Amino acid sequence: MKCCWLLLLLFTNVPLLRAAERARDLGVPLEGTPGAWNAITDVKPVEVGFQTLISGSGASAVRTGVTAIWPRGKNDDAPAFGGWFSLNGNGEMTGTTWLEEGGLLSGPVLITNTHSVGTVRDSFIKWQVGRKRAMGTGTNLWFLPVVAETWDGYLNDTNGFHVSEADTAAALENAKSGPVAEGNTGGGTGMVCYGFKGGTGTSSRKSGQYTVGVLVQCNCGRRAQLRIAGVPVGEEMQNSAPYSRNGAFRDADLGSIIIVVATDAPLLPTQLKRLARRASLGLARTGSTSGNGSGDIFIAFSTANPQAGATKGPISINMIPNDEMNPLFDATVQATEEAIINAMLGAQTMTGYEGHTVIALPHDRLKQVLQKYGR
Repeated sequence: MKCCWLLLLLFTNVPLLRAAERARDLGVPLEGTPGAWNAITDVKPVEVGFQTLISGSGASAVRTGVTAIWPRGKNDDAPAFGGWFSLNGNGEMTGTTWLEEGGLLSGPVLITNTHSVGTVRDSFIKWQVGRKRAMGTGTNLWFLPVVAETWDGYLNDTNGFHVSEADTAAALENAKSGPVAEGNTGGGTGMVCYGFKGGTGTSSRKSGQYTVGVLVQCNCGRRAQLRIAGVPVGEEMQNSAPYSRNGAFRDADLGSIIIVVATDAPLLPTQLKRLARRASLGLARTGSTSGNGSGDIFIAFSTANPQAGATKGPISINMIPNDEMNPLFDATVQATEEAIINAMLGAQTMTGYEGHTVIALPHDRLKQVLQKYGR
């Protein structure tokens, strides 16, 4: 009997987690055809890894982590053609000056919280050096990693600098293909999206013979802005909005969103910049107007042209004509929209820093609202 009471005590203190449901599981009407996993990993050979940190409470609450996206998998150092775009620059993505200049993405895209960018950047370089892996393009003397951020200070002790070198290494090393965990995972652990619990989300689209995959770290928008399948979901769900008791933050767009677009279509850096821009339209479909306080920064890369980083030439590369890019634009917009919705649907209600609580987007209520508007 004593054992049974102990088990009861243990389980009454563990929140019951709902089964993972995504937008399509709930019948949200979305355009386009996804890949097998409906994830950025549908673009071969992309791999994604996470390190999720959840511990403590009150002023010592840790709700953060690191996300790593490897364009060619963690065992392939070959650079990929890439491009980036800043819709609103109140944020950080390191390594973009060389990406803009050289058109090459060498290594992974890493995402964390705002005050851990430097730690993750330096930790990745140490990780590379420790393994004597290739660094940069044609040299082993330098590396300019791409590390991006969104702010998690409402739920995380962000000034506690809890992300470590070991956490970065773990995210890099556990990267894999296949389904991608969403919601409270990796760098997205402590994020808030449209006044609901946000975080990591992903989706993909088939585009003829090619695939486009998107991963987001979603921490943007105000509750009233949220649109899902064109329906004003946020206006229908105004209760329990975070920040509501803090007048300084009440109507502010405090967050940011990082969007990573991957494709196996053979695109040049200028074309990939065009693809990164289209992520803006997928974001807009969900209601954001990219407020002054929001760092909305996007990056796109292509896994085609494995010789992109060759140091001797001339080399031969493939590209599709600009006139044939419209289906890829469509795929990027659609996958971005769905990835943001999946980030919220995959998240769990979280209590963190100083007792702040952010509720998850309620699935049953969402279905009711969609039905009300005939969607």
